[in-house]
Parts: sequence; C-alpha cells; structure tokens
Amino acid sequence: MDRKVGRYVRKIIPGKTKKVRKGRVEKYIDSIISSGSGVFMALIDPEKHKPEKGAELARIMYEGGADVIMLGGSIGAQGKDLDEMARLIKENVSVPLHLFPGNVSNITSYADSTYFMSLLNSKNPYWITGAQSLGAPMVMKYSIEAIPTAYLVFEPGQTVGYVGEAKLLPRDKADVPLAYSLAAQYMGMRFVILESGSGAPGPVPNDIVSAIRQATDINIVIAGGVKTPQHITDLVKAGANCIHIGTRIEDDKDPLGQVRKFAKAIHAKK
Repeated sequence: MDRKVGRYVRKIIPGKTKKVRKGRVEKYIDSIISSGSGVFMALIDPEKHKPEKGAELARIMYEGGADVIMLGGSIGAQGKDLDEMARLIKENVSVPLHLFPGNVSNITSYADSTYFMSLLNSKNPYWITGAQSLGAPMVMKYSIEAIPTAYLVFEPGQTVGYVGEAKLLPRDKADVPLAYSLAAQYMGMRFVILESGSGAPGPVPNDIVSAIRQATDINIVIAGGVKTPQHITDLVKAGANCIHIGTRIEDDKDPLGQVRKFAKAIHAKK
C-alpha cells in the first residue's frame, strides 16, 4: 500500500476494518419485529429546536414508548448544534439514537447508528451514490453503525422531494415502487423507507405496502403523513415494520399523550 494512502486509511479507521454485518441497533430492531410488534421510531428535526428543547422532546418520546429516537430532516442542523442536541439526548434516554441524515453534514459522533441511504428515485446521482461516498469515511471514523437502506420518495414529496430532486413515485401504481424495492433487496439493502414527505396529507397507501411485503423480505419503513393511530394499525397490518412519526408529535399541545397513543397502536401484536 502506498504510504500516503496508508496514512489516510489509518487516520479515518479506528482499528481494523470490519465487514458490514448487522450491528447492535439493527439486531435490536429485528428483535422487536420478531416479537410480532411494529417499531416506533420517533423523529426530531434538529433544525426546529434548540439542543435543550430537542433533548426534552426526546425524553418525552422515550417515556411515551418510542423504541428508537431519530435525528434528521431535509434541511437539518449540523456541527456544534447537532452534536450538542445528540449529546443531551444520549444523557436522557436509553434507547438507540439513530440518524436520518439529509446530507453528509448531518452526522454526529454521538449517534449509535444511521440509515446509510440511497435515494433510488432521485434524478441526481449525488443523492444515489455521491453523498454516500463523501459520508462513508466519517461514518467509519466515528464508528457509527450503518444500516444499508433504500429511500423511495412518493407523491407529494414535500421538502425532501424537492431537495432530493426525486422523480416522485405514484401512489396509484404499486408495480413501480415494488420494482425499486426488489432492486434494493437484490443490491443488499436491508431496509426500504417509503417516504411521502414531512407534513404530507397521508402516508403511502396500504396496497403498496402490502405488495412490497408479499414480494420481498426487506424491512419496510413508513415515513411522512402518519397522523392517526388508525393509519398505523392499517400500515402494520399491510406489512410495515417500522413507523416514523415526527411532525405530528412536535406540533401537538400534548406530545406525551400523543406519543402514548401512537406507541399503543404500533406495539399491538399482529
């Protein structure tokens, strides 16, 4: 190995390189799924809150029954603000802190794990492989558990559809997202996120979730548009494994009460 390359590798890799196998957080998520329950992944957008407020919201989510606390947003906080919020969250909750990054700058060493995502239906290669190539050394340097994940953005797309330059997937044609999900599984991805966009009128239709569930073994994650416990019940029945909920909790006057309602619906045995 060239000496200059060798020095670079030693700088970014804290020890011997490891094969990408399931880590502690992914095994934890799998164990919840194996029990017959859905996984409640509560999302905080660090751009919306000061670090102390974000940590308080995380504590409420944890006490209400969230299985995983996530940090992420399409236009997210970064640097010291992100690090401080993540540090405070780790001091207040004992469930995993997981990243849902909007770009390479949305990574913090305080996180336990991250979706290592590829926005498969983006029209810009940057969001398919470019950002991932730039972020990979940082994920390795910080020893963050990386979970191989496909990201699919559906109509209406909202902010993430715009920022990610997505060719939005239709809500009335299950064959298109099914083909993408099969491709994701064949490429070795273990999760697929079906995203409608934060604040969307509703989540991805149940028949699309059901079609993907019947054809693949990949873990199905629903993001965007989940507003009621009934949405959750229907999605889990259709085959969803994990449910992201963020805006509906952040904007509620009684966030703890809302979290408990969502947790009850998500954790109901199939």
